[in-house]
Amino acid sequence: MISISYFDVVKERDPAVKNNLEIILTYPGVHALWFHKVGHFLYRKNRFVIARLVSQIGRFFTGIEIHPGAKIGEGFFIDHGMGVVIGETAEVGKNVTLFHGVTLGGTGKDTGKRHPTVGDNVSIGAGAKILGPITIGSNAKVGANAVVLKDVPEGATVVGIPAVIKSKKEAKENCSL
Repeated sequence: MISISYFDVVKERDPAVKNNLEIILTYPGVHALWFHKVGHFLYRKNRFVIARLVSQIGRFFTGIEIHPGAKIGEGFFIDHGMGVVIGETAEVGKNVTLFHGVTLGGTGKDTGKRHPTVGDNVSIGAGAKILGPITIGSNAKVGANAVVLKDVPEGATVVGIPAVIKSKKEAKENCSL
């Protein structure tokens, strides 16, 4: 099941939440993580077909697709999750926040590790696409609708298509993460 501290994570990152019952009943990000925990367990036991089936059932109910092979850290939060896609070899660190429409996907050209690695304490804005076996450094921010195709250094803020690093002053003016 989900740890009690996860409720604190949701309450900390979403000022609209009123209580734990609301989180349990109405937060698709929470439901998607429940499905992922079951699917990931089965995936690690080499039950690939049933693991994928569990993830597809989760996708049907939540609109969030997390491959059962993806590794998700503690304190992960998906806000307004519709359209979120997380690929098989993606690795997500601790205390990461994703908004709706984020893709942690492959480019279709790679084998082996084909999806991004996201460090700790990262915020990824709505609609951002992070593609390929790249690394998003800890404490980085990815602006809404950015398309990230190269590594992002720790603590950097990236915006645009393709994403470019902005100074902190420029990022505050151009991106409200």
